[in-house]
Amino acid sequence: MSAPGPTAAGPSTASVVFALLRKELRVELRTLESVPAMSLLAVTTFVLFHFGLNRGRVDGDLAAGVLWVTLLFASMLAINRLFVADLEQGGFDGFLLAPVSRSALLLAKAAALGVYLVALELVAVPAFALLLLGPSIGGALPGLVASLALADLGIAAVGTLVAALAVRTRARDLIGPLVALPLLIPVLLSGARLSAPLLAGGGPGPLAGRWLATLALYDLVFGLIAYAVFDFLLED
Repeated sequence: MSAPGPTAAGPSTASVVFALLRKELRVELRTLESVPAMSLLAVTTFVLFHFGLNRGRVDGDLAAGVLWVTLLFASMLAINRLFVADLEQGGFDGFLLAPVSRSALLLAKAAALGVYLVALELVAVPAFALLLLGPSIGGALPGLVASLALADLGIAAVGTLVAALAVRTRARDLIGPLVALPLLIPVLLSGARLSAPLLAGGGPGPLAGRWLATLALYDLVFGLIAYAVFDFLLED
């Protein structure tokens, strides 16, 4: 009896995610559609706050609120553009015809959005410190980086889900922020509560474990929700 021939197997999910992520980043490097616009919006907003508040520096709750609101609004630019190229250039149809896991697109898009957010923060946080905080941000950086990393996970999960939902609508530039911003209120609240002690005038205080746990739980819940419903959004 002859041995059975090899069975055709599709590529692994990890390889598909890596290929899609590499494509997303190459497109962004070539077109520069998202990250420069996000960074410019954030820096411009900090300049407006610098002159509008008419204060030499801000600290505590006010500083945390300015930082997180600005980052959240800047992230909307990337969320709105996340699936536009796929829709306009037939990427959705090509992906649906490929013998790969649908969740690979979710993971790749969320990872790409996370990279955009990190790039934004590399520009926005120094600009924020220069325009509104003064030179004393070094002691707050470790806690601020931890807070931003957890927040980026939540924004990436919610943003990818909302972008997939809104991209097929006519008013996607309006629907995206209207749906995403209310869902991201817990990220804003937790991030501001975590950052306020770090940006206090008397020197950085400790991170609040309760708000860290809240942010981590939010990331977990919305990550699972996005994973559960993404296939249905993609098919419809």
